[in-house]
Amino acid sequence: MDEQAFDEIAATFAAFHRRFAPLFGRVEAQRRSEQYVRGLLVQQTDRRNAENLAELVDGATPRALQRFLTEAPWSSEAVIAELQAVLGERLGAEDGVAVLDDSGFPKQGTKSVGVARQYSGTLGKVGNCQVGVFLAYVSGRGRALADAALYLPERWTDDAARCRAAGVPATVGFRTKPELGLALLRRLRERGQLPGRWVTADEAYGGVPTFRDALAGDGWRYVLEVPTTTTIWPITAEAPPPFAPGERTRARADLQPPRSVAELAATLPEAAWQTLTVAEGAQGPRAYRFAAVCVREAAGSTPGRPGWALWRRNLDGSELKHYLSNAPADTPLARLATVASWRWPIETEFEQAKNEAGLDEYEVRSWTSWYHHITLALLANAFLLSLEQDWGGKAAADHPPTDHPGAARAAAAAALQRRGPLAAGGRDPAAERTRQTLARQAPWAQAA
Repeated sequence: MDEQAFDEIAATFAAFHRRFAPLFGRVEAQRRSEQYVRGLLVQQTDRRNAENLAELVDGATPRALQRFLTEAPWSSEAVIAELQAVLGERLGAEDGVAVLDDSGFPKQGTKSVGVARQYSGTLGKVGNCQVGVFLAYVSGRGRALADAALYLPERWTDDAARCRAAGVPATVGFRTKPELGLALLRRLRERGQLPGRWVTADEAYGGVPTFRDALAGDGWRYVLEVPTTTTIWPITAEAPPPFAPGERTRARADLQPPRSVAELAATLPEAAWQTLTVAEGAQGPRAYRFAAVCVREAAGSTPGRPGWALWRRNLDGSELKHYLSNAPADTPLARLATVASWRWPIETEFEQAKNEAGLDEYEVRSWTSWYHHITLALLANAFLLSLEQDWGGKAAADHPPTDHPGAARAAAAAALQRRGPLAAGGRDPAAERTRQTLARQAPWAQAA
């Protein structure tokens, strides 16, 4: 890449930040926001805390950046609203799917807001950590993380003094992860920037009947993974009979005896399964075997809402997954399969946002500072999306593999670094490696 290309990336970042700058308030806070996001993109070797970011960004100091996180009065919600507007322009499509999942942030001690010994999928076990519930948006145009909420265990919400010391608002009480996810979805719909009516999530969300009820009540169509023991009533007819508004039960003449989703899956003939390609992955097409049956979900101990039981397994028959959907009876199997399979991008987004935008690299304790850091990391991640689409010629759905930096990440780091750890006039080996990486990874770098 020549200097002109680097200058153009820097100008693109400046234009990206200008859209958000007024939301941070005073000019000083606007400058700190630019420095912080730029630092998240530039820092590649050390933890992206305030001290390390300040070393790489002209005009920044550790104290100023830390105060920007902990004391500056800007609204995370206002910035997230504008972020979703930007993502709507980049990714918005009628086939859009909202994806919910949570991610853990390992922490030591007991002071950081929400920290507790709790299960974390990131750790794969119970450990001392914070947990955030995240909302991602996926469409045929790409994917991105779009919002987040911090989970507070009951041991926190039951301790008013502890919450007060961590700056938790007095109005915040205990909410389960599905309840936090529902709140994120409702804010998404209120803002109206990311179209679509589908939701997907894993069994930690799909296995909660009240969550499924709330989604249906809000008008969402869902395809949610559920535990193997989830009870359903298979419908004898090929399609569910008409279901009157407000109707919860009916005579069981049209239903087979109740059974679990796992038991029903075991009875399906091989002819019930279809091979469908749901995405183009880094290793080639993502194809699975799918089957679906019209059923009624359980409403307590009686049949309830009509919809679908859906199953997905690998082509070799392994890793059987179970889903429930409230989609209409005329919904194509391919649509159910696509929505179910569009949950995986949020896991990739977590890994990329942590590796490339410092989502998990923070040293803050308070409620406000957690939200501030997470919001700024989501902005950095969105900027990388814009580079990939505008400069790399790639949709977000075709992100580079997550085990090495992508071309957009390398380009941003090189172009936005105003000064490095070496003395002025010295050559920074890390910057040289970045330029070499660009030459290998970015097709547009060769032509620049």
